[in-house]
Amino acid sequence: MQPLISVENVEKVIDEVLVDISAWRKEMIHYIKDENPELNTAIIELSQKTNLDPKALATGAYVAYKLLEIENQNENDFDLGEDL
Repeated sequence: MQPLISVENVEKVIDEVLVDISAWRKEMIHYIKDENPELNTAIIELSQKTNLDPKALATGAYVAYKLLEIENQNENDFDLGEDL
C-alpha cells in the first residue's frame, strides 16, 4: 500500500517545481534515470504513444514520484524511531 500524501508535502513540492519548472523537470529526468530507469522508460513510452503533451505528462509523473518518495522516507524514518 502506498503512503498517504500530506497536504504540507504537496505544497512543498509544488512550490519547488514552480520556481523553475523546466529546470526541475530536467533535474528529475536525470534523477529518475538513475533511481528508477524502468519508470523513466514507461514515462517516455507513454508520451510517445499518446497525443498528450510529453512535458506535462513527465512533470505529473515526476511530481507523483517525488511525493511518494518523500512520504516513503517519512514512514521509514518513523518506523526507525519506533524501534529505538
